Amino acid sequence: MGRFHYMAMADNRQRYMPLPDDRLPPRGQPLAYPEAVLLVNPIEPDLKGEVDDKYQYSCDNKDNRVHGWICTDPPVGLWQITPSNEFRSGGPVKQNLTSHVGPTTLAMFLSAHYSGDDLVPKFAAGEYWKKVFGPVFMYVNSEYAGNDPLISLWEDAKLQMMIEVQSWPYSFPASEDFLKSDQRGNVSGRLLIRDGYISDDYISANGAYVGLAPPGDVGSWQRECKDYQFWTTTDEDGYFSITDIRTGDYNLNAWVPGFIGDYQYDDVITITSGCEVDMGELVYEPPRDGPTLWEIGIPDRSAAEFYVPDPNPNYINNLFVNHPDRFRQYGLWDRYTELYPDADLVYTVGISDYSKDWFFAQVTRKKDDNKYQATTWQIKFKLDDVDKNGTYKLRVALASATLSELQVRVNNPKENPPLFTSGLIGRDNSIARHGMHGLYWLYNVTIPSSRLVEGDNTIFLTQPRSTGPFQGIMYDYIRLEGPPSVSSE
Repeated sequence: MGRFHYMAMADNRQRYMPLPDDRLPPRGQPLAYPEAVLLVNPIEPDLKGEVDDKYQYSCDNKDNRVHGWICTDPPVGLWQITPSNEFRSGGPVKQNLTSHVGPTTLAMFLSAHYSGDDLVPKFAAGEYWKKVFGPVFMYVNSEYAGNDPLISLWEDAKLQMMIEVQSWPYSFPASEDFLKSDQRGNVSGRLLIRDGYISDDYISANGAYVGLAPPGDVGSWQRECKDYQFWTTTDEDGYFSITDIRTGDYNLNAWVPGFIGDYQYDDVITITSGCEVDMGELVYEPPRDGPTLWEIGIPDRSAAEFYVPDPNPNYINNLFVNHPDRFRQYGLWDRYTELYPDADLVYTVGISDYSKDWFFAQVTRKKDDNKYQATTWQIKFKLDDVDKNGTYKLRVALASATLSELQVRVNNPKENPPLFTSGLIGRDNSIARHGMHGLYWLYNVTIPSSRLVEGDNTIFLTQPRSTGPFQGIMYDYIRLEGPPSVSSE
């Protein structure tokens, strides 16, 4: 395998990789955790000064279809193709590792990366459990025609991936536990959204994620890790079709980029061999009590729209310079302390721009003695009048949490206890792992009108847990709603 030096796992994430020896002392210097290494004296001198970290090549399940390695002399590719996500846990945006230095190529069936203990299966004594993982497809290709193998072998691997996806479920597995296509069932329907504060009409759920997962509470699919899940996305009119579903009982779940919360159909759906279930028109009513007074971010279960700083020039992976995934650089958590050495972030509604003024993660502040301190962010906003009989609602959607706590106070930073606390939440480690999201959390905080004043108001968001650099919160979206009776003007 010593000749496979070029790794590809996406159109815009591929490069010549360091060699295994480059990661070992004295050629490599471990950084804040052993997976991240500074290349001090690599065998290939062009890589000197770069960071190598396998987590920079993580990928959402929905996009994790083909990845692998290319040898240029002779021009040969070695690829791992996963034609279905049905046996992967955690839903379409659960992140998993792909390929990294070795050359290593992983077929990830189950992991707790970007989620924590919630995605570690728990078994009772004597519990019967059976699950079919795979098959996955290993593909070797070669280039004879004199084309650039770095382009042609990758493009061919993607074509082969499409063939394998269309061939699923395979007909060749002999195991009776692997159901063939005629033993499976199909579900179709249309998802609409009702939010009277946005439109009097139904809104088509465009690009929504719709999936069947084992029965459980609303949103439990993102922590489910012992069975099968079947996901698709809706078209621009909200129509969806899920094919080749294994027989069994499921909940139908959905979430819609642009809207908060989770949809779940009320009744369990039983899939039988050959069934065609038409769900008709389903209506999701996202959490909403009153008109939007202001909002920060985009409700898409990711913090990618917020401010991602330039990396420390001493810790760069050149692949991610001028790249849409600039958040994959190492060490961005330390940049918060450099940007805000003394005072924390203050965001002023109507003046601040969340893409420039809202740091992508509320992390701890590093102190001189290698200790860390809690941070409190402020949202400043004006209210022309306060409805004294009304109740206001703060919606806080989190894209990630790591051994952290969210405390909310209104107009009194010393309020004890706070108006709201999440308690200790999260083990997904997405800050250290260069992920813009982990598990999704939605908090709906009631603000009595007595806490608000006409004129200037401040909401204080405190993350008090501060024993290390990776504790923190990534926000997805924040919205303040007025009481139902107040016009949104």
